Amino acid sequence: MIGAMLGDMIGAPYEFDRGSKTKDFPLFSKESRFTDDSVMTAAVAEALLETQGQPDAVICAALIRSMQKWGRAYPNAGYGGMFIRWLFSANPKPYGSFGNGSAMRVSAAGWLYDDPETTRHIAMLTASVSHNHSEGIKGAEAAASAIFLARQGSSKEEIRAYITREFGYDLTQTCDDLRTGNRHNETCQVTMPLVFAAFLESSSFEDAIRNAVSLGGDTDTVACITGGIAQAYYGVPEQLAAEGRKRLPQKMCALAERVISG
Repeated sequence: MIGAMLGDMIGAPYEFDRGSKTKDFPLFSKESRFTDDSVMTAAVAEALLETQGQPDAVICAALIRSMQKWGRAYPNAGYGGMFIRWLFSANPKPYGSFGNGSAMRVSAAGWLYDDPETTRHIAMLTASVSHNHSEGIKGAEAAASAIFLARQGSSKEEIRAYITREFGYDLTQTCDDLRTGNRHNETCQVTMPLVFAAFLESSSFEDAIRNAVSLGGDTDTVACITGGIAQAYYGVPEQLAAEGRKRLPQKMCALAERVISG
């Protein structure tokens, strides 16, 4: 999970096409701060850790409670307009979103369960409390599935084949294909092919993050989702993890460690 949070922080300074779509950039600067992506990743992790083995209704109630608690604790982290209203609602309901927020917060679901069916089901629950559009749910399931497969030792080609078969994303385009025309877009439909191109073309955790940021657009979220998958596949170099921990609240770091340790 620290991989997702690192992606968020590294990508944040370049969001809204503030970068030059290059892989040659400093990984950390004074603008390398966590955003709503890391906050909601922690919130979902906390809820899932507390409710393992519980009924769906209990899990969903815990997800809502945890997301509202964390979101209200960090109200200026950069949430979308509809979601911040959801965070502060007395009676929050799903609102048909297919935004990439469903996929950026789901990392814990890819780590905590022992089979792909449960992983996908829990990922669906994490999305459905707010992002209940079919594309929002698909994005969450795809991200969690890729993490599950990667930590189980699947090859990149096996991951590519599964994601293509099960979710129908076009994973034939390369980073070079996608980079030129990509603009800031927060939908799962646009985000997930970017994520998988960045991961599938990478040679290391750091290279995956650099690929993601070089695509431009919604760089913090693309790099967050990519980082979650890349951690499961490559691991995270301790030097990068240490830099990330310097920039995260201790409670987020502790949750990340609990998720990975099972």
